[in-house]
Amino acid sequence: MSGTSPERLRVLVIDDERPALDELSFLLGADDRVGEVIACQSATDGLRTLRECEVDCVFLDIQMPGLSGLELAEVLGRFKQPPPVVFVTAHEQHAVEAFDLHAVDYVLKPVRPERLAEAVRRVVTDADRRPATTDTQIAVERGGVTRFIDRGDITHVEAQGDYARLHTGGGATYLIRVPLSTLEEEWAEAGFHRIHRSLLVALPHVTEVRTDQGRTTVVVDGIELAVSRRHTRGLRDVLVRRARGGL
Repeated sequence: MSGTSPERLRVLVIDDERPALDELSFLLGADDRVGEVIACQSATDGLRTLRECEVDCVFLDIQMPGLSGLELAEVLGRFKQPPPVVFVTAHEQHAVEAFDLHAVDYVLKPVRPERLAEAVRRVVTDADRRPATTDTQIAVERGGVTRFIDRGDITHVEAQGDYARLHTGGGATYLIRVPLSTLEEEWAEAGFHRIHRSLLVALPHVTEVRTDQGRTTVVVDGIELAVSRRHTRGLRDVLVRRARGGL
């Protein structure tokens, strides 16, 4: 866990109604398993907080102006390590949607202390069951030295005959003796997509898609890469699915 001690949770609470936010924060703070409570009065502020610091779980209202709790949970589900989510709401009708988003629990208002304690227990149990996430490491040789790089750091891959050149952030490159077609097949589930007969891009690193006079390019790590006409439609389709959380 990433809380204030190995056994205690750092909890983010989000509710647009100040009395409800204060009550929930107080009740969670009184739980011995909770070490720190961070309170936000909107989903937007909560998302900003999540980008600035790690939390062990999020207790989240559903009906909020602007970004709703369900919409925020969809965004959190795309994080590399999504925090467990507990919905706290006065509305029963969203329970199915909440559990479709893999919520740990669904607590109805007014919140009873014993029911909230059960939700914290489920968060702790869920954290204990989650396997440690480690990115696949790739062995590469450079200057006679073998080193290991995380696949998640690779922005794109360029074919060079029977070899592939791996490009990582900051301009570093590494050559491995594996054909691009093999990497395309083996790394598809990690979000690598072919945009040209000689290029794969890591979709999580794509920051822009540009179209000018029928020519499409993508930007990764500040570098603009050409997308062939043959692969343009497929790229747009997969980016749309990712934006909808389907990939």
